[in-house]
Amino acid sequence: MSFKRLLQSVKYAFRGLSFTFKTEQNFRIQCLLGSLVLILSFVLGLQTWEKVTVLMFVILVLLMEILNTALEYFTDLLKPRLHHYVYKIKDIMAGGVLLSVLGAVIVGLVIFIPYFVNLFKWCIML
Repeated sequence: MSFKRLLQSVKYAFRGLSFTFKTEQNFRIQCLLGSLVLILSFVLGLQTWEKVTVLMFVILVLLMEILNTALEYFTDLLKPRLHHYVYKIKDIMAGGVLLSVLGAVIVGLVIFIPYFVNLFKWCIML
């Protein structure tokens, strides 16, 4: 195993993340919202398993967006020959991203609502 090769792979991975961040508005928005949700999970004092669950869903959404972006670039190579399939593939991938976002929102609501309710009750008692 070559340490130099490993470092080169990590460099390529960061280059890919950087490219996605620079070129994809949705990825930037998802990074911002994911960061805010993670900060909120610490501010509200979520239990460890809840923080891990929130983190995993943030990662899931970002991974789906990265896969969507990669597949969009790949299908654009095929566009001249198979254009009607390209649109279907892009729609399917966008649906996958949407599904991961909806799942993250639902899980987020299940986890965060009790904390917001308690915070609201605490504010009323002041």
